Amino acid sequence: MKNLLKSVVLASGILLASNAVNAQQKIGHINTAEIVQSTNEFKAAEAQMKTLSETKQKEIQDMIGKYQEQQNTANEKIRNRSEANKAAVDAELQTIGNTMREMETRIQGVQQAAQEEIGKKQQELYAPIEQKVMTAINTVAKEKGYAYVLDISSGSVPYFQGGDDLTADIKAKLGVSAAPAAKK
Repeated sequence: MKNLLKSVVLASGILLASNAVNAQQKIGHINTAEIVQSTNEFKAAEAQMKTLSETKQKEIQDMIGKYQEQQNTANEKIRNRSEANKAAVDAELQTIGNTMREMETRIQGVQQAAQEEIGKKQQELYAPIEQKVMTAINTVAKEKGYAYVLDISSGSVPYFQGGDDLTADIKAKLGVSAAPAAKK
């Protein structure tokens, strides 16, 4: 009986201690999008991206303008075509048509290259900013003793320290294999 009483008291003590530890886990939240957008680096990157985008857009618009000039030339030749000059005009229209097809191909190529260049530049400019912000989040969370920091802008958890991983328990409850999912 005495051993049973000691066991119950010991079990209660362990339970209370674990609840006290769990109760002390601090949870915070942040808005990463707001943080990133408030940095000077982000503002500078946005200005660079705007300039690059405008430059590429102007280049494409210039090409489209030249294409439209060819189209207007072709339309004018069609309007002025007569039986007397039909063969000569048709030959000119054929040449203009070939030129326009080549221009379409070049425009599409330039558009695709511009999108790729903008995507690469965006990654180049924004990745260091995101890394800097993540480092700051981790540093502040550790300094202030937070176990979890939730990102309200994306619904993610950019920082966690400790806590119980219930993944295997939930998979068991669902009757799903407890093995980790294969990475793609």
